[in-house]
Amino acid sequence: MPASQEAWAALGRANSGDVGARAHFVFVPLMFQGHFIPSVDTALMVATHGAVATVVVTASYAARVRRTVDLAAPGQPGASPVDVRVVALPLDCAAAGLLADGSDDIDRIPLGIGPNYFRALSRLREPLERRLRAAGAPYPTCIVSDFCLPWTQELAASLGVPRVCFFSMCAFYLLCQHYVDRDNALDGVVGDDVEVIVPGMGDKRLVVTRAQAPGFFRLTGWDGYGDAVERALDTADGIVMNTFTEMEPEFVAAYAAARGKKVWTIGPVSLYHRHTMSLAARGRTADIDADECIQWLDSKEPNSVVYVSFGSIAHTADPEQVVELALGLEASGRPFIWMVKSAELYGETVREFLRELEARVAGRGLLIRGWAPQVLILSHVAVGGFVTHCGWNSILEAIAAGLPVVTWPRFSDQYLNQKMAVEVLGIGVSVGIVEEGKDIVVGRTVVEKAIGSILDGGEEGEKRRKRARALAEKARTTVQEGGSSRDNLFDFVQSFRGE
Repeated sequence: MPASQEAWAALGRANSGDVGARAHFVFVPLMFQGHFIPSVDTALMVATHGAVATVVVTASYAARVRRTVDLAAPGQPGASPVDVRVVALPLDCAAAGLLADGSDDIDRIPLGIGPNYFRALSRLREPLERRLRAAGAPYPTCIVSDFCLPWTQELAASLGVPRVCFFSMCAFYLLCQHYVDRDNALDGVVGDDVEVIVPGMGDKRLVVTRAQAPGFFRLTGWDGYGDAVERALDTADGIVMNTFTEMEPEFVAAYAAARGKKVWTIGPVSLYHRHTMSLAARGRTADIDADECIQWLDSKEPNSVVYVSFGSIAHTADPEQVVELALGLEASGRPFIWMVKSAELYGETVREFLRELEARVAGRGLLIRGWAPQVLILSHVAVGGFVTHCGWNSILEAIAAGLPVVTWPRFSDQYLNQKMAVEVLGIGVSVGIVEEGKDIVVGRTVVEKAIGSILDGGEEGEKRRKRARALAEKARTTVQEGGSSRDNLFDFVQSFRGE
């Protein structure tokens, strides 16, 4: 068994391997990559303790889960196999006003009909309950639901089992948002860019705007969905979070106290895959061969490459911004890997520009049109920094790899994640995007300077890199003997073993 999996599994073996022998955890993830990937990782981790883990998905996602499970499963003689099962349910696209062809894949659903997609997901409750009650299936002992799916509260109540909310977010963000909502800190504020002090944060003076902390699903067209999410969270039997206590102890403790609930911090969950072939198997299939990517990185000096990705939803679709980012990367003189996501998002003029760029930076720049094996890339010794949209999955993967970040948030929790990286942890440099909805084009000189700041940056740059390396060491130790995430994972599985 690879070393990282050994770390997660050792505690289970030390307790005769049966701490979760009678437990059946049913994971119901939100199928956005930043939520879906860490949820599947958590299911794998739970299963290392002898529990059964079932992951509930729609049809487009079943093969992704099975591929990750197959490649992540222990393969050495004598190692116990993990019992991770997949339940694939059809999505009633027509009833929810979605396109009939392939619309259970979130990447093919326009953001403007998001409420329709969530309504379609809520219709999975009854068929899922029938599957979980079916003869021969192990009866659930706990539902682990993404917090965005409040209908799972009714599912758990009908089954008579506890329900735990899963957050692919940090405690800092959740605490800030909770305090702003609880104290109505933005009531009466005119304008989305007016700053207010986040209440309840003690001597940490943090300011936010309505655009940075709008609340969950407080958008036109969602018809009270945010209220349903909040009610379901209030009734949850605990919270599982992809973060680690050693990184943000005061925020974890304060959030648990504010919610009055048990909080299990079990991250970084990506460390389950470190140094295994499954690094390239998480989520969607990468659009570059993993060996090709590694060979390219092997040819570069340590800490010399910057990786650029705007995640699974956000992307640089504005033609002018694509050009400015590209020219900034070129002007930096640094080797870079850029996940462009999909050339089809751009017109022919931009596509031709990118082809010309590739020719000019051949050997120094690698453009991946589609999906990249992100953790595999970030874990390579040649990579020295990460230009990121500040999704928490990406921020935490950078932390686990010991990398400073250039922060370029686009929406939702990403603005407060930027504050976490830049103001709290001190490992980030912002390109100057501070709130959603502003038509700001980040110029090539800003891009060039930001990259220089994380890869070089003089004394301040070295301080950022030292802080990043120190956090990576904490991330490694948290999954080892005496680490909070290892202990919390054990406690979580033990808490829901059933009778």
